[in-house]
Amino acid sequence: MRLMLDSYRRVLARPGAFAFSSAALVARLPISMVGLGIVLLVEERTGSYGLAGTVAAVFVLAEAAFAVLHGRWVDHFGQSLVLPIAISVFGAGLALMVLAVEQDWARVWTYVFAAVAGASLPQVGASVRTRWSHLLDEPGEKQTAFALEAVLDEVVFVVGPVLVTLLATGWHPVAGLAVAVASGVLGTFAFAAQRRTEPPAGRSTQTSVRSPMPWRLVLPLALVCLTLGALFGAAEVTTVAFAEEQGARWVAGWLLAAWSFGSLVAGLVTGAIAWRSGPDVRLRWGSAAMALAMAPLMFVSSVPVMAVVLLVGGLAIAPTLISAMTMVEQGVPSGRLTEGMAILHTGIVAGVAPGASIAGFVVDQSGASAAYAVALAGGVLGALAAQTARPGRRMA
Repeated sequence: MRLMLDSYRRVLARPGAFAFSSAALVARLPISMVGLGIVLLVEERTGSYGLAGTVAAVFVLAEAAFAVLHGRWVDHFGQSLVLPIAISVFGAGLALMVLAVEQDWARVWTYVFAAVAGASLPQVGASVRTRWSHLLDEPGEKQTAFALEAVLDEVVFVVGPVLVTLLATGWHPVAGLAVAVASGVLGTFAFAAQRRTEPPAGRSTQTSVRSPMPWRLVLPLALVCLTLGALFGAAEVTTVAFAEEQGARWVAGWLLAAWSFGSLVAGLVTGAIAWRSGPDVRLRWGSAAMALAMAPLMFVSSVPVMAVVLLVGGLAIAPTLISAMTMVEQGVPSGRLTEGMAILHTGIVAGVAPGASIAGFVVDQSGASAAYAVALAGGVLGALAAQTARPGRRMA
């Protein structure tokens, strides 16, 4: 334990590292809150999980459509310029979406404003990893930093679902989304204000020839993330429905938090180990484990048992995603690193949309147990896609 903590202490001791990583943690809270918050709000107002899943899908599809462009803008114009503009538009779009739902405007406006909010959600996760890559030189320290950010991602997914569920069910359906906007705006502005550790802008255009993207590396990884995103989206919507079927809708956030807590623990361990196997090998094993973990969910009928099964299943999440991010960091040109990581993020959120929508309609027709099969299907496809991923070597 002491050696593990020392690994993280070394990277956080770098000047400015703790400050920008902490700000990025707060800025990422909307990632785990908005999708679930939309489901809770829309289902509460309309009574349909199918409609709720569709609105959430519009949000994440718009995010996926613009994530790579956001990454390209950040690489070219710089984090301190792009991120504050993006989060401001995000806040306005999400506020208007909530107003459209609450005031029962024509359904099209709900979709339009959900799309605006999703399209403008800034790529803070990719940006903080690019900042670590700029700050650190030693590969082992970079792996530790990426593991740290994966752990903080899971902190986000432990805190976010619980917070948005408690606020939406215990106070007001809008409260969770309001907190998501506030944390996103404050965290992103705090992160962007730290110019000392910011990577230089325009690195990909400082030479006459733009560095090519290694698509043989990036596309298979994006496909893995797409299928795993479908798993995430299906599991999130289905777990909300499972909790409601058990007569305890408020417990949905705690179940999702247990899933994320398993990932958090595994991520901490991953960052402290000097792995002998390459990240491609770990990606294949991790994705197979994620698929296997989905198989028992459709047979569980108890909330405590579901919490345990999700906790154990979560152990595979962070190591798998850390491996994918490590492969990108090692193989994508430094001037396009934010863009490369944004492509993986695009894959995840693009998968969340159909996963959430399909699971939502299955819930409406057949119940939560049947809908967990959608998450299982996403996991199996992810395990198959991981077999095609091969490591690359970074170019200039």
